Amino acid sequence: MGLSIFPTPSGGASYSSQPPASASKVLLDGQLVNSSSITTTVTGTGAPWLLYANGGGTITFTISGTPYTVTVGSTVGTSAYTGSQSVTVVANTFATSPAPTSFTASTLPSSSAWNGVTYGNGYYVAVQGSNTTAGAYSTNGTTWTASTMPSTSAWQSVTYGNGYFVAVAQNTTAGAYSINGISWTASTMPSSSSWTSVVYGNGYYVAVAYNTTAGAYSTNGTTWTASTLPSSSSWQSVTYGNGYYVAVAYGSTAGAYSTNGTTWTASTLPASNGWESIAYGNGYYVAVAFNTSSNAYSTNGTTWTASTMPSSSYWDAITYGNGYFVALIFNSTTGAYSTNGTTWTSLTMPSNASWSGVVYGNGYFVSIGYSSTAGAYYSFPPLPVAYGIYNGATVRA
Repeated sequence: MGLSIFPTPSGGASYSSQPPASASKVLLDGQLVNSSSITTTVTGTGAPWLLYANGGGTITFTISGTPYTVTVGSTVGTSAYTGSQSVTVVANTFATSPAPTSFTASTLPSSSAWNGVTYGNGYYVAVQGSNTTAGAYSTNGTTWTASTMPSTSAWQSVTYGNGYFVAVAQNTTAGAYSINGISWTASTMPSSSSWTSVVYGNGYYVAVAYNTTAGAYSTNGTTWTASTLPSSSSWQSVTYGNGYYVAVAYGSTAGAYSTNGTTWTASTLPASNGWESIAYGNGYYVAVAFNTSSNAYSTNGTTWTASTMPSSSYWDAITYGNGYFVALIFNSTTGAYSTNGTTWTSLTMPSNASWSGVVYGNGYFVSIGYSSTAGAYYSFPPLPVAYGIYNGATVRA
């Protein structure tokens, strides 16, 4: 029997694979890429159906309300189906993506002190810390367009959540918010502090400041309320994950965590390092530090364990996405990646651009360079999961 494509689903590309030995006719054939799904109608002829998954992960077929889960490279038989049946095909898991070993160069729209980058709502958005109104956005992570911030400020950090991009600046009460990362509106922080980092999680935007106990939180990204960190430390970075906001401070062992973003409790990092950046992913909080090979990880955000980076360098930025932590160095053509935040492998950057920020979104790691037009990206290739529905051998094509 020759393989036919019948029908080709609108939501997935045609995929030819050898049907199971007991199959007699192809009823549905396609592939899903990057967690997509399709819903279509398949007509049965009264024979049992054979459901098949291969290539990249596990598939769940829901046929007229009945789910069937099929693991990679296997076939599951069903009851006989007659007439038109509604079928939804969902990819539950995908094969492990290749490691982000090498980034490709991109160009920011101006040579500014690019200091913060985030992703949301289809946009990568960058801000700078050199007292200008320069901002930038990208729809693909590879090409950038200039935007204008609402005031001349040293914009330090930007985040996305609940429909808004939100940015904070150093030594000022100036804040900003945007629904698209292109046009911005001014907001006011609760004090003129050196706001260094902002994050969104669990309904709150949360910001921390350098060399002070000042913190801030907002439920809408436009109006802010003061909060208090547990010590007057050089709070440098804050992240959110698994129910906790977690912050680290530069040049000390000071850490802090909060379950609500409004009240904080002290924690202790494993060494007095220049903790620069923190990220959450895959059950780990991971912090990197300046001018050292020491980093730290935590499974709960409250107690920390030391680990080691591939080199003693100016580790300045870290993020998590698609199964990998990626950490970058301020003055190097190398960085590092890790699946667990504890063991690391070196990666290659396209230039020595004082990499100051990195974010993951929509299949891309995207990074920015300080005081240059240098940007960089890594694109994960799509990993399709093939699927098929076939009539059993009781019906001949």
